[in-house]
Amino acid sequence: MTPQQLLTQLYADFNARNTEAVLAQMAPDVEWPASTEGSGYVTGPAEVGAYWARQWTTLDPHVDPLSFTRDDHGRAVVEVHLVVHDKGGKLLADQVLHHVYTFNENGLVRRMDIEALP
Repeated sequence: MTPQQLLTQLYADFNARNTEAVLAQMAPDVEWPASTEGSGYVTGPAEVGAYWARQWTTLDPHVDPLSFTRDDHGRAVVEVHLVVHDKGGKLLADQVLHHVYTFNENGLVRRMDIEALP
């Protein structure tokens, strides 16, 4: 499976809240941004899953990949459309940004970063 195919499936699984399928594609030492909790990262699939569980108690995010490229460091850059509602249906965010992925030698997600568009 190519990185683009993997990431396309991961976004579909995330949007379906199929946490186990997404976490299965993460390295044991994955670093994931804890953007809804301020700054910093959570580490490891268990912490990522717990972070999402906390997030989903108040928020309903939906992320659609728009395009896939590689940066100068070989990382996968995904331009995404992020729409976030609160649990009452109020729109909180509607934006396009970059998710930047680093993979380990086994093809698992090692790190994800969020970057504003240039």
